[in-house]
Amino acid sequence: MHEIDVHDLSDDADYAASVQQGSASMNRSDSSKQSSSGEQEGAEIVFSKDNVAIHPTQYASERISGRLKLIKQGGSLFMTWIPYKGQSSSARLTEKDKSLYTIRAVPFSDVRSIRRHTPTLGWQYVIVVLSSGLAFPPLYFYNGGVREFLATIKQHAYLVRSAEDANVFLVNDFQDPLQRTLSSLELPRAVSVTNSPSSAGAPSESPSSWTDGETSDRNSALAQQNARQRQKHNDPARDLSIQVLEKFSLVTRFARETTSQLFREVQGDGFIPNDRRKHDEKTHDYPRIADSNDVQKLPEDVPVPADPLEFDKLSLVWGKPRQPPLGTEEWSAFLDSEGRVTDSEVVRKRIFYGGVEQDLRKEVWRFLLGYHSYDSTYAEREYLVSVKKSEYETIKNQWKSISKEQAKRFTKFRERKGLIEKDVVRTDRSISFYDGDDSPNIKCLRDILLTYSFYNFDLGYCQGMSDLLSPIFYVMGDESESFWCFVALMERLGPNFNRDQNGMHSQLFALSKLVELLDSPLHNYFKQKDCLNYFFCFRWVLIQFKREFEFEKTMRLWEVLWTHYGSEHLHLYVCVAILKRYRRKIIGEEMDFDTLLKFINELSGHIDLDAILRDAEALCICAGENGESCIPPGTPPSLPVDDASMYYQQDDDDVL
Repeated sequence: MHEIDVHDLSDDADYAASVQQGSASMNRSDSSKQSSSGEQEGAEIVFSKDNVAIHPTQYASERISGRLKLIKQGGSLFMTWIPYKGQSSSARLTEKDKSLYTIRAVPFSDVRSIRRHTPTLGWQYVIVVLSSGLAFPPLYFYNGGVREFLATIKQHAYLVRSAEDANVFLVNDFQDPLQRTLSSLELPRAVSVTNSPSSAGAPSESPSSWTDGETSDRNSALAQQNARQRQKHNDPARDLSIQVLEKFSLVTRFARETTSQLFREVQGDGFIPNDRRKHDEKTHDYPRIADSNDVQKLPEDVPVPADPLEFDKLSLVWGKPRQPPLGTEEWSAFLDSEGRVTDSEVVRKRIFYGGVEQDLRKEVWRFLLGYHSYDSTYAEREYLVSVKKSEYETIKNQWKSISKEQAKRFTKFRERKGLIEKDVVRTDRSISFYDGDDSPNIKCLRDILLTYSFYNFDLGYCQGMSDLLSPIFYVMGDESESFWCFVALMERLGPNFNRDQNGMHSQLFALSKLVELLDSPLHNYFKQKDCLNYFFCFRWVLIQFKREFEFEKTMRLWEVLWTHYGSEHLHLYVCVAILKRYRRKIIGEEMDFDTLLKFINELSGHIDLDAILRDAEALCICAGENGESCIPPGTPPSLPVDDASMYYQQDDDDVL
């Protein structure tokens, strides 16, 4: 395995110029700390920067500004970002909205790396990536200070620049392989390196008053740190093939608990043994996730607020019954003599209520995904297939022609190729189509994904894409057509994997507003339990419920979503419908974040698709215009289903 080379920052001109600034910042911060009676005793503010902003949406006018701090306590370094109160540049953002993004007391022992971005136009920003692979939203420095921020971290933590990317700074990444492995496992007292903070050295006192003027009743930073460690050990390792890298993001302090439940981080053989998990459960007094054979009883007679929409009756009134899937004979009736679809609205409505028969999917999916235009003729479609096949081979040859000598000097290609090859062999292997050690279909998945990484080089490949491609190739059976249908799908879902992470942020934000609109008692319960990030729905949104249903049902759900009938954001209403289906259990059993996440994860394979689709339709109708106003403009998926011009827009700046 190729090891990442790193070198010290002492020879970096930026840092040499900023060391003095960092020292001055510490002096200023120290004096301000002494003059403030609100700071926790023993906590030293070593860096403080105002007007550092987070962008919840793509619009700069809707940014949330706040204060970024680095705090040293008991030999450990922590980072906080608190939004300003009573200051908002947008009427759309309430105080509750802003509180979703608060970063509270994140220890740098939980940080893997920091990526610095310096655009030619605009403001510098950094992305802080956690050990789990998740990243916080980008932090924009409107008044400068990125160099000073990084220089201060270097003075209090082990920070080196990656030799492979000059803008990536690795935290606690040690040259010695054993030290690096121990650091990634985060074993208490396992690492003893100068300037490296030890989690075991954190004081028992809580930095509870690190917020600006707030009275916090939250757990101490040490409890948060230990809880994260406990949660990591209590990982069921359900999902080995989905790893969330810095493409995806979290909006509150539960980053590592969430990810270790949803997505196992695989680095070599670094798995946490079961006996370690059991030891942690015995030695720490934290809220536990009850096992099926646990003697601990759940609370009884917990009052559950009534559903404001009388949900069961709602679906009966507005949610229309599902129909048989669209068949070949009925489909032919929708086509004129030259092959044009006579009424695309009627076709999409028919598919919305019934789906498509398996034998017909190859033809119909090309329309649903925008590969073919509804008003195209047989001849035009045949010509397009020929042209696109030639174009696909041209793009594919770009990477196939790379020699071994070139590959040695092409780090990005080696990394993407390795990641793709690692992922495809773990994708849907339970399906006979992909079964076998030397399956040619697995090789085709690899080739399509590698070709896409060259077609859209800026986005490249991200883990999760293989899950989106697999059903498409299963249906199409043709490499070129699968590629172009995948391209069309990524035009809609590409923002889910964008480095700026606005795609996932905007969808989770919209989901929180929809639940607040359609079930305010449930939303208030999530608020009470610190679950307002709605991150337990992350996997649902990221790969469109791929892991929640059987393969056949996933395909049926996707073709319903692709119709954009009723709403182009029906997937968000599906999320709401599932939550409302289980609201009584969630509230009645007083699920906290950990328990809720485990419960949601274990719903996989146990959700009634037809019932949920009826519920989602009913909720969408009930929400009406108010529901649409909850969803920020540009929230994925936003490509109009009738837009057949996507293949002629790839050079435009607006294309992902």
